[in-house]
Amino acid sequence: MSTQNGKSRSFVDNLGKVYALYTLGFLVFFAFMALLERMGLSAQAIGICFLMFTIAIYAIIGWLSRTAEVDAYYVAGREVPALYNGMATAADWMSGASFVALAGGVYFGGYPYLGFIVGWTGGYVLVNSLLAPYLRKFGCYTVPDFIGTRYGGNTARLCAVIVLVVASFTYVTAQINATGTIAAQTLGIPFELGVYLGLLGIFICSMLGGMRGVTWTQVAQYIVLIIAYLVPIIWMSNKQGFGLIPHFSYGEAIHRIAELEAQFGLQPAAEAVPGVAVLTTPQNEPAGQGWKMVSLAICMMAGTASLPHILMRYFTTPSVRAARRSVGWSLFFIFLLYFSAPALATLTKLQLLDPNLPTAVIGKAFEEVSNLAWVQHWSSVGMLAVVDQSGDGIVQLNEFFMRPDIVVLATPEIAGLPYVISGLVAAGGLAAAMSTADGLLLAIANALSHDLYYKIIDPRADTARRLIVARVLLLFIGLAAAFIASLKLTGILGAVAWAFDFACSGLFFPLVLGVWWKRANRAGAIAGMMGGFLVGTWYLYMVYNGLMEPWFGIDHIRFGIIGMPVSLVAMVVVSLLTPAPSKEIQDMVDEVRIPHGATILAAGH
Repeated sequence: MSTQNGKSRSFVDNLGKVYALYTLGFLVFFAFMALLERMGLSAQAIGICFLMFTIAIYAIIGWLSRTAEVDAYYVAGREVPALYNGMATAADWMSGASFVALAGGVYFGGYPYLGFIVGWTGGYVLVNSLLAPYLRKFGCYTVPDFIGTRYGGNTARLCAVIVLVVASFTYVTAQINATGTIAAQTLGIPFELGVYLGLLGIFICSMLGGMRGVTWTQVAQYIVLIIAYLVPIIWMSNKQGFGLIPHFSYGEAIHRIAELEAQFGLQPAAEAVPGVAVLTTPQNEPAGQGWKMVSLAICMMAGTASLPHILMRYFTTPSVRAARRSVGWSLFFIFLLYFSAPALATLTKLQLLDPNLPTAVIGKAFEEVSNLAWVQHWSSVGMLAVVDQSGDGIVQLNEFFMRPDIVVLATPEIAGLPYVISGLVAAGGLAAAMSTADGLLLAIANALSHDLYYKIIDPRADTARRLIVARVLLLFIGLAAAFIASLKLTGILGAVAWAFDFACSGLFFPLVLGVWWKRANRAGAIAGMMGGFLVGTWYLYMVYNGLMEPWFGIDHIRFGIIGMPVSLVAMVVVSLLTPAPSKEIQDMVDEVRIPHGATILAAGH
């Protein structure tokens, strides 16, 4: 075993001590910043300190995890314990959408947006039962690697690369959008510059160490983001009288919000404000919301089981058993945040509506609300607006506009909490966006370097050349994603939903049937991937641009409901009409489904 592998093994054996010290150090830093705030340190300085401190820690971990070994770069040496892989997966999963935008979606859209929570959490049941252990036993480096080897031929591998790149690129633009939002509000810089500053931190974490560097960084990022998410909820809940753990008691807040909305009377906004949404939505929801929630949950569940950057995480565990246990830990760590998002959205809305709370804005004088520091702050960066459309000088429900993407980030200021909490939340949001962006960029670069360059273009490329190609691709893909994010084509949550729909439209059934149906063959897989992906993309284009009415109420963030059936039918029909796979392939599929035994593909395949 090389010296580098020996050092890595020693680090793995001491993970508990390392991350316990890291957590303690972060809490000491938080207490120190709280002390400095009491001594008069400015809010902007506190925000900058939080961001710089956490990014510096991530950069140090990325530097210490640098590697020149293919196995370490692509799959972290397959030595990540289940518990820590669960934390890394949760951080990979807790994207800017989960941390920054999910509570905002629930805040404005109500219960149909719980489809995101149900789908994203329930998707791990599919991952655990249908894919993760079997892909780990297969022994591949990437998702297209599995597709290419299982079905045979470079055409199937190339189709998987195309779907992976489109889905992951769409997803990573949303994460860089989140980093730009956080950097803009914390550092007081334009959003367009913020996306490139966030990208710089992402590069430092992933460029040198690959999957090894990203894994250990993501564990550190999860610790930051979960502390940052829970602290404001507990603080607000205690102030509002719902106790230290509001998750089971905030139902009263929901009833209070309904009473207040009925009392104030919500009318449609007289004039829309570009880029922001009205404070809340009418209580009388149109018919079909149940179907919207169910269809959204289905797309998010299948997308979860299809996204390559998530499935890649289970290639890093020491064994098949560890991969299965890792999924359980992933669910637990994800649950901690998703169970809290509706509570945060509810308590924040009550802060703005309840006249018994000093932070309420609805029903107050327009001049008084406009002069609030946090209103001026978020208005200055174009993410909030208070418009006296009625001319009565009183802020009505339909005159307070706010982007959903800032609900979580603005909550500490809305609730009148110390600014050190705002700095903590910004650091948590940045950790969430960076951790997911790390995994996504790595998934794209690894697929292009391993599956396109090494497997198709230059099979004789040595290790050094393969890693150079991966890092160069990482650089260019990141820059392209930052450019697209700077255009603000859609909100964070919308872009993430598209990514899940792309993934499930093209990859869900080829992956699942690749494990569970021996008769599935190359022609069927190609037809399934391209048929579902192209039809789903066409539907997105037509509906999003208003060129046709949605079918069965399926809007542009649920187009996977259209793509997946097409993928399934195309794959089954074409597979049955063409010759069956070879006996060798069918025997390999049988072996994959046995939950023990040796890895099928040898290391360095």
